[in-house]
Amino acid sequence: MTASEADVIVIGGGIMGATTAFFLSRRGRSVLLLERGQTGQQASGVNFGGIRRQGRALSQLAMANRALATWRQAAEWLGEDIEFLPSGHTRVCYHPHDAAYFETYAKEARAFDLELEVLQGEAVFRRFPFLGREVLAASISPLDGHANPRLAAPAFGRAAARMGAQVLENVEIVRVEKEGGGFRVESADGVVYRAAQLVICAGAWADRLSAQFGEPVPLAARGPQMAVTEPVPYVFRSSMGVYTSIKEESVYFRQIPRGNIVLGGGPAGPADADTQRASVLPLNTVRQLAQFRRLVPALAPLHVIRVWSGVESYLPDSEPVIGPSSKQPGLFYAFGFSGSGFQIGPGVGETLAELVDTGSTSIPLETFSISRFAAQPAVPSECGTS
Repeated sequence: MTASEADVIVIGGGIMGATTAFFLSRRGRSVLLLERGQTGQQASGVNFGGIRRQGRALSQLAMANRALATWRQAAEWLGEDIEFLPSGHTRVCYHPHDAAYFETYAKEARAFDLELEVLQGEAVFRRFPFLGREVLAASISPLDGHANPRLAAPAFGRAAARMGAQVLENVEIVRVEKEGGGFRVESADGVVYRAAQLVICAGAWADRLSAQFGEPVPLAARGPQMAVTEPVPYVFRSSMGVYTSIKEESVYFRQIPRGNIVLGGGPAGPADADTQRASVLPLNTVRQLAQFRRLVPALAPLHVIRVWSGVESYLPDSEPVIGPSSKQPGLFYAFGFSGSGFQIGPGVGETLAELVDTGSTSIPLETFSISRFAAQPAVPSECGTS
């Protein structure tokens, strides 16, 4: 059975796919956005919601800056509120070598138009008196912030649809192949879709599609450990996280104007791409809370009212795959964001749309090429969970 055709098929309705469809539609291209479940249901809808540029690899900052420009205009462009708050983002640390790194990173990031304020010692507590006294330094990015991940990808998908894109949910793609001058995409129900160009933004399932083009990748599925507290007076304006090489210490939080505090970080939990399920381990939550009390002792009395997780995709070098296929002209990828794709998503979508539409982009993509895995054996995602 054959369904409609389009200029471009985008597989995956998370923040990458939805924004790619949005920006392609703005460019006047006909788009089919195919999502196996509901738009924004997986990693893009269950993450922390941080709009964080600082702490990213320098190679990602150009796209992160492009993304921030979209987050600032999102309410106007989308015609709905996705709760973007440019309330700032602060990283703190407990170890002297990390405090020194804050200074180094701030100098390097300045070349990429990211201005950070670094505080040491007592200056930290004058700015943030609620912090635990183990904190040695803070790095502040005043223009960053947070948004609601449950709202963002669906809103971009709806906006793309209003511009003419076909957004089809509950369409599981099982087969992709080159056909003549374009691409043939087949769903589990036997429906065939065709387009001249194909963009794969399928998150933890993208390796199953890229492998069909001879480009396997060692993608692993993991589950973020998320929680939210009861509402309390709104006092924490800036998102805040701990920078450290000790995974158990790497927690973060943000407060929304309704008063609830969203918590995340620490070791990931189990996730399974086959069952599309991920879990929060009770021990992880207990250890998370201990670290939050270390970071902000005043959080100790708060009750957690809900926990959740989702299926995120990770790559060994923690860099995503973004850009053209190394084997098939007209094929493009965006996946494997290793738990930090939400903020950069609109920048990736705009960059991919530019690349698909014009054949080039001013954003350097060499670091993110799928060809870097050409000589490496792929590890099935279901075997790579932790």
